[in-house]
Amino acid sequence: MTHYWSNDAFMSGDNAILARLDRIQHIPTTLVHGRRDISGPAVTAWRLHQGLPQSTLTIAEDEGHGGPQQSAELTQALDRIAAGA
Repeated sequence: MTHYWSNDAFMSGDNAILARLDRIQHIPTTLVHGRRDISGPAVTAWRLHQGLPQSTLTIAEDEGHGGPQQSAELTQALDRIAAGA
């Protein structure tokens, strides 16, 4: 986390993820975010989703940074990857 936050969460300057999404737009991506996550607002996940046309975004409305819905969504995504889907 120290590395992440010391690099402005990779959201600005030379490390800006959103400005370089064109490099990974072809990769199918699953994003899962908790609406009540106080360490990272849902708008960040939304912006990432908007820049990745192959992505799906699930917002767990009643969860913060982790929880049963998010775990289930991530498990399903990993199962799809493992199955080659």
